[in-house]
Amino acid sequence: MVLRCLATALLATAWIASASAQTATNSDSTLTMRKEGEWRASKLVHVDVYNEANEKIGDINDVILDRSGKVAKVILGVGGVLGVGEHYVVVGFDKLKWVDQPVTSTTASTTSAPADVPPTTSATDGATRTTTGAAITTKTTTTTSASTNWYPERAVFNATKDQLKAMPEFKY
Repeated sequence: MVLRCLATALLATAWIASASAQTATNSDSTLTMRKEGEWRASKLVHVDVYNEANEKIGDINDVILDRSGKVAKVILGVGGVLGVGEHYVVVGFDKLKWVDQPVTSTTASTTSAPADVPPTTSATDGATRTTTGAAITTKTTTTTSASTNWYPERAVFNATKDQLKAMPEFKY
């Protein structure tokens, strides 16, 4: 009889433990998945900052959190070469506009026939005829930088590089 009660108690304990483990696993699964609009703070460092005129004015050097763990400020590096001579300024995180869309740039190239070679065209009858004037070919290429990473493509701040350099410098 004691053995039967002990076996029943062990089975009940195992059943309760497995049920609570499944509940904990199910509730923690939302924490392990990336949600839209979430960024890794470590990836925000070095994101380029542009102004409204699409001119690069600096980049993010650091992210400052408040006690609750929310991002309060970012430190922008302005000017300098390879980090030397950079001017650091603090900007409120809410003052930046974050852009997730890829940067699109368009380049155009124009080529023309050499001056010493007469341009030719092929006729429908298979004969080759010389034309007058230079043949010009124009090719336009559009490149897109896709962002599937855990950070935005760039940040936009409404200031010029000179205005940022005039702000008080942040000291580490």
